[in-house]
Amino acid sequence: MREVGIVGVGHTKFGRWNGSFLDQAATAAVEALRDAGVDLAAGKAHIDQVFLASMGVGQVNKISGAASALVDTINLRPAMAETVENGPASGASAVKLAYMAIASGMADTVLVVGAEQMRILTGWESTDFVATMSHPDAEYPYGLTLPSFAGMFTRLYMEKYGLTETDLAIVSVKNHENAMHNPCAHIRLVPSLHAITEDEDADVINPYVADPIRVYSTCPMSDGAAALVLTALDTGREFAHKPVRIAGIGQATDTHVVAERPDPLDLFAVRESARKAYEMAGMGPEDIDVAELHDAFQILEIVESEEVGFFPRGEGAKAAREGRTRVDGDKPINTSGGLKAKGHPVGATGVSQVVEIVRQLRGEAEGRQVKDAQTGLTTNFGGFGNNVVSIILTTKEEG
Repeated sequence: MREVGIVGVGHTKFGRWNGSFLDQAATAAVEALRDAGVDLAAGKAHIDQVFLASMGVGQVNKISGAASALVDTINLRPAMAETVENGPASGASAVKLAYMAIASGMADTVLVVGAEQMRILTGWESTDFVATMSHPDAEYPYGLTLPSFAGMFTRLYMEKYGLTETDLAIVSVKNHENAMHNPCAHIRLVPSLHAITEDEDADVINPYVADPIRVYSTCPMSDGAAALVLTALDTGREFAHKPVRIAGIGQATDTHVVAERPDPLDLFAVRESARKAYEMAGMGPEDIDVAELHDAFQILEIVESEEVGFFPRGEGAKAAREGRTRVDGDKPINTSGGLKAKGHPVGATGVSQVVEIVRQLRGEAEGRQVKDAQTGLTTNFGGFGNNVVSIILTTKEEG
């Protein structure tokens, strides 16, 4: 297979977007193309394929064929175009498809855009929209939402491993601190650990969402878009940046009905997707310098850090308490601010995670830069762990 690298990245500010869905997606796309040094003059972009990742563009924005509309909007005709929907894992799935298109020889250069507009919905509408990824017969009709799954999952983990609400808050504060240095982050403030855990007004500042999950253990609903330019490393084309090589990609699925899993605390698809990515890259957890893990709820960062092999099971919270997952720790996680503070426009998240790793490996993450970072991992979590994609990127030479 051909080797594939990322040569351009683009990212809107997450939060509220006041324009149209296509304007938002196009903004990130054009930034990525310019970052790659692509000539945007008519007929000179040389983009063979566009993948647009979005969970809700049809349902929420009422746009069908969004990828072809985006191609026309930014004048990339006659590029091939597809819209990719895989729940919150849509973004990483689009990156995987771009890799496959290039590695197979069907395309040389591909644009991937992830975009979502969540804030045109009310809070209840957003919760219901995201809940549509639960099982349509055994879960969704009974009112099960993603916060409810996270609350039950967290309670089980607490009972088994002694996790506390303070442990969750420690991870949250760490991610908010990182977001302060990310100009694209949705929430750029740092809560006081004492104020959200022990202060007399803690229950007002940090109320329960789904016991024991509180507001500061939960990501916001965000608008936003992120984009990547991927290219084959054998084309001889010159770009503005040295490619960041995609070394490994793994994807796995798990039982859709969470209650039917033998152990509901076992995030098999996370572990299996990471295993496949490590195997493809010829690497292991010890080779990862920085990671972006899907922390829609802070319990997920803790457990995913165990499932991808960074820490033994039950010790992810201990590692966070000891500062090991901070920017200056031995396993920095969610330097972007994570979904918790950077935001979570679901279809854009997997692409945004890759953008952060590329910036880290280029040394461009000012204020949150991991020293000497050469290899990074992303894990994009779909459903409640029923479809997960992990990606390894590196600036090291193959072999």
